Amino acid sequence: MGKLISKPLLCQSKLFCFSLFYLFSSLFLALYFSLSATKCIFRSSPFDPIQFPLFSYPTSYGEHKHAIPTLRSSCDSPVYFSDYWEVLKEIQEICRNSTTLGARSLRYMQGNSKNFGGNFSIEKRLSYFDNREDNGIEIPCGFFESFPISNSDRISMEKCDGLVVISAILNDHDKIRQPKGLGSKTLDYVCFFLFIDDITLRGLDYHNIISRKSSKENKIGAWRIIKVSTSYLYKNAAMNGEIPKYLIHRLFPNSKYSIWIDAKLQLVVDPLLLIHSLVIKKNVDMAVSKHPYYVHTMEEAMATARWKKWWDVDGLKTQMETYCENGLQPWGPNKSYPTDVPDTALILRKHSAATNLFSCLMFNELEAFNPRDQLGFAFVRDKMNPKLNLNMFEVEVFEQVSIEYRHNLKQGGANVGPKIRRASSDFFVNGSCSKCDGYLVKMWGESHE
Repeated sequence: MGKLISKPLLCQSKLFCFSLFYLFSSLFLALYFSLSATKCIFRSSPFDPIQFPLFSYPTSYGEHKHAIPTLRSSCDSPVYFSDYWEVLKEIQEICRNSTTLGARSLRYMQGNSKNFGGNFSIEKRLSYFDNREDNGIEIPCGFFESFPISNSDRISMEKCDGLVVISAILNDHDKIRQPKGLGSKTLDYVCFFLFIDDITLRGLDYHNIISRKSSKENKIGAWRIIKVSTSYLYKNAAMNGEIPKYLIHRLFPNSKYSIWIDAKLQLVVDPLLLIHSLVIKKNVDMAVSKHPYYVHTMEEAMATARWKKWWDVDGLKTQMETYCENGLQPWGPNKSYPTDVPDTALILRKHSAATNLFSCLMFNELEAFNPRDQLGFAFVRDKMNPKLNLNMFEVEVFEQVSIEYRHNLKQGGANVGPKIRRASSDFFVNGSCSKCDGYLVKMWGESHE
């Protein structure tokens, strides 16, 4: 009688086999996600990052609370960063020799008004959209009332003649977050400016970060702090935040490039590398991320009404009808841009004539309607002349060059707009937005033209 062939002892244990399966599955998933997390970012060499923290906040401040997790497993347009030292040298050379970049590439309208932006009618605003080089007209671009900052801050801003990074915190709505991954010479060649109001200053004083009684220049880590007396500007804090966001070229007239970053974001890639890869190498005027969900302006308008991002829904209806009446079309493959809706939390600019014109026209639309800048974006971009050379990069890239946090959590929520009687939030689909009927038919794919 032959011997029975028994299974190896290791395989007789179901628990051991299951443990092996779990181990190898975990290793595979960890490897997959670690590789997929870097698919959008490629560096040709180490870029000599600054290793030490730029500022130590008191533990009560909680600058790293409430991060928003993101996880995307693919990337349609990865970003390749050149060597840090080569990038630094190239940008320095461009800024030193360029005579066509900066705020002076346009002529700006001067004058007095009852508000900062001038408050122009739609007919008047449209008359400035065509600004080819041969007409030489003056463009309305804010500053019809002075921007209320100190003279020393103004002088400091004018001295920034290369790349400037700007952010703003109003109504103590966010935390100050220090940029990460900076090269060892970046703070010598890049200006970081953060605009705050008195409410934010009180919060910083409460946490012993800045003293309200001090009259000296305030700097927190990389950021030079600029105090703005917003009581002389707009009643809505969000609209005051649009001034440094869209009028960077007016506030920093000698800067050649700029990066706007919402205060809810923390920059984790050196700004020199970002400008070089997303603007200079692409040979564009501006770079901005696609919106993660929407491609049509009307989709963003519907979401703005539905989620109460702006309470004046009647005003939203008027805005969209105005744009539809004056030529706004839904996104389609005939447009030379991949979407009509950006995520404007991060905007990278070359201060060219086209970019400066776009910024001025955008600010005029924001002042005319509301600070929801995604609603006027495609209208201005498509109708302006000269055309804007725009890089609308993938959302995955946006998520890997910055970390997004939630706003400061406060009782009662944020001030998102005037508390007035709201129209029905479904006005875009119930026939009461008649001037946009053609837009909606095309957007929903029912056009037979």
